Amino acid sequence: MSNEVIIRFDEVSFEFDKKLILNAVDFSIRRNSKVTLMGQNGAGKSTIFHLITGKLKPESGRVNIAQNLSIAIARQVIPRDQLSLTVREFFEKCFPNKVYDIDPKIDDVLEIVNLVAPKDRIVKSFSGGQQARLLLASALIQDADVLLLDEPTNNLDQDGINHLTKFIIDCKKTCVVISHDADFLNSFTQAVIYLDIYNRKVEQYVGNYYDVVKEISAQVEKQEMKNAQLVKGIQENKDKANFFANKGGQMRMVAKRMRDKASEMEDSKVEIKREDKTIKPFRIPMQDGTSGELMYVSSLLVIKNHKSTIKKVNISLRRNEHLLLSGPNGIGKTTLLESLANNTAKGAAITTGVEIGYYRQDFSTLNFDDTVFDSLLKVARNLNEEQMRSIAAGFLITGDLMSSRIGSLSEGQKGLVSFARIVMQKPGLLILDEPTNHINFRHLPIIAQALDKYEGAMIIVSHVPDFIKKIRIDEIIDLERI
Repeated sequence: MSNEVIIRFDEVSFEFDKKLILNAVDFSIRRNSKVTLMGQNGAGKSTIFHLITGKLKPESGRVNIAQNLSIAIARQVIPRDQLSLTVREFFEKCFPNKVYDIDPKIDDVLEIVNLVAPKDRIVKSFSGGQQARLLLASALIQDADVLLLDEPTNNLDQDGINHLTKFIIDCKKTCVVISHDADFLNSFTQAVIYLDIYNRKVEQYVGNYYDVVKEISAQVEKQEMKNAQLVKGIQENKDKANFFANKGGQMRMVAKRMRDKASEMEDSKVEIKREDKTIKPFRIPMQDGTSGELMYVSSLLVIKNHKSTIKKVNISLRRNEHLLLSGPNGIGKTTLLESLANNTAKGAAITTGVEIGYYRQDFSTLNFDDTVFDSLLKVARNLNEEQMRSIAAGFLITGDLMSSRIGSLSEGQKGLVSFARIVMQKPGLLILDEPTNHINFRHLPIIAQALDKYEGAMIIVSHVPDFIKKIRIDEIIDLERI
């Protein structure tokens, strides 16, 4: 039956590291539906996926899964211990038991995700976008009834996103998707499961993504109007009560009724639904004392059809100059940025003493064993603790989060920590590799504004046109056309 409930959460609560993530939540998912899982970074979206797969167990309540239902998950990132595997070994790990003659199955799913990948190639040698396709293929090869897709558009170029969108629309399976790409979600969403990070509850809506966002905003507006009317009425009754109380005699009884009425109205006020918090506007300070040419590149390594070619270029970056590096997945953008950040790129020279702020798409510049506090402290030069905490708070990094290990954060929270570190670092050269990945779409205009106003030299890679449109770009280098 296409309308039957196949996954149901009944009063499910879950804690992590003594922190409440889900509080007695209820929702259901029907067969063959296309569902978006929506909520702020750290709200517990990936936790729900792991509860569905059984990787995590609830503290209380029950996760009901239909009998014989098979579930496959495409994770946000490839686990570090699988990066050294070959493509064949990576897919073999998708199954609990050995699968004989797996190569034809691999060929089929790689064709679906539009990726050419030799089976003996090491996973970590693929670009971020190619790894995103491998993650999707790892779920598809299991031929499961339910696909759980965790940020599947991260690192994908526009062709990859278009390909994935068509696949989900045409797919005859149940798909539950976490993503911060609003247009992508709206193209297929039939229902939304919304996680409220404030009360740790879940609400379920029917409709496409934009419809649900409007409905939530309308709820907030209605609640605010109701409370405003009550506040006005409460004050009027209190004023009348004070007036009659001063009259004495029988008027004191009238005053008491007025106070009781004000108290009843106070109790009638509703808790206003709070929409996802947005990070505060911020500025990325530029390194003092930088001038002239900060970086020069005379040649680049470009990868086409699995072959590396050196291309002659003439790229010079001075302060207040912004460069966009473009090209399809797998052409060598991430490799180039990494070698520039490490100052090991052949044909490139970075002026001695220039401080480099590097935002990596996989967050490997962060030590996952550090606490957030220690990670920030490493770059918080000339800042006292109060100043450091103030900057962190602007990125929603407060309270218990400061003592959490980097490795325990959601991918979106790791991204916000990375931006907080860059602000504290005060770089002269900013290198950004897909800085929109995992980030809540509400934060993106604020991040774009900060990058637009950055006065140092900047190199950026991003496959999100709407984000790039908000940033001043002085030069574009298309690796496919040089």
